[in-house]
Amino acid sequence: MSQLKRIATIFVLVCMTMTSVYQPASGHRSQPVEIYHRAWQLVHDNYYDANFNGKNWNELEHKYDSQIKTSADAQKYLKVMLEQLNDPYTRYLDPRAFQDENDAIDARIVGIGINLQQSKDQQHLIVTRTIEAGPAETVGVRAGDEIVAIDGQSAIGMTPEQAADRIRGKAGTSVQLALQATKTAAPVRTVNITRQEITIHAVSTKMLDKNIGYISLSTFISNDASHEFRTALAKLSHADGLVVDLRDNPGGLLSNALEIADMLLEGGAIVTTVSRHGRHTDISTSEPVTRQPLVILVDEESASASEILASALKDNGRAIIVGNKTYGKGLVQEINRLPGGSAIHITVSRYLTPSGTDINKVGVIPDVTVTNKDEQMKVALTCLKEKIASLKPAVRTSNLSMIR
Repeated sequence: MSQLKRIATIFVLVCMTMTSVYQPASGHRSQPVEIYHRAWQLVHDNYYDANFNGKNWNELEHKYDSQIKTSADAQKYLKVMLEQLNDPYTRYLDPRAFQDENDAIDARIVGIGINLQQSKDQQHLIVTRTIEAGPAETVGVRAGDEIVAIDGQSAIGMTPEQAADRIRGKAGTSVQLALQATKTAAPVRTVNITRQEITIHAVSTKMLDKNIGYISLSTFISNDASHEFRTALAKLSHADGLVVDLRDNPGGLLSNALEIADMLLEGGAIVTTVSRHGRHTDISTSEPVTRQPLVILVDEESASASEILASALKDNGRAIIVGNKTYGKGLVQEINRLPGGSAIHITVSRYLTPSGTDINKVGVIPDVTVTNKDEQMKVALTCLKEKIASLKPAVRTSNLSMIR
């Protein structure tokens, strides 16, 4: 996402599609230079572009050997090495960031349950979301609040990542936030929040009008996301049609995108990935969980796995896409563990939509473009009702007897 709108999540921080994890040999204490060399080798063997974006990768193998004496040196020069690719998605994760990512995948973290976004002037930290019934929401933190201070230290000019470092802590300990409601003239208020283990839910549901079901899918990163989505389909099986909201969804696990697409598609390709080693196309099993009419909501922050799902449903004629053009991340990453507990994301392939389109830096173009966020839902409902009216009798969910 843009630097001005990067989202640092206290409970999830990823917009990559991830697959495998490298495990180093146990019982071996790594030297700092080995960390650098392992990262170099992983990129050498797996990076999707055999030309390494025009960089002579072999020149970098031993370039910094004499300068790497400590783990901090290894981290420094590893970052310098990866920057040569000019690929923002191939990046280093220190041990804490790697642990945060694993926690997000496990869908359980210790924290207070908020998302933060930096203001356009990079001076203010705004709460964009709170986990329902989480520690922050319980004490009155709301979306739209500005964090003015953390444990008495001014948060003005603090990045979301810096704030996340200060807010993190062990379960049972507390953090104090000074908050200013940005939409009112209310005075600054102070709250003490006790950190807890939080279960992250990727999916929420509700009924719109009398016969329209609504599913919000906020992330694909959790291992539970596809199961939650299947459960949501069962809950809304009586609806005549569904709105699936992928707005502000930065992506996550490729496997979740494939599984959810397969629940909805009646046939056809889902996505084709193209790497240095060939190409692979994932095909729907043609056994959808539901045949209910669908409208998908997207915006400029819908990225990665969100775009895979949206384009699969669009290109196969399964859903109407409403909203803004999506972010345009058509690259797939693997996460690889390094000695010492850190990791790197490596871009291992690009992907094509079922129609053969490369959406990287382009995005998915909606069937119906609506720029105003408040109007997007209204248009989605209109489109869905028209679709439902054209189908007689109403088509409802099938195959849900398998859900446990």
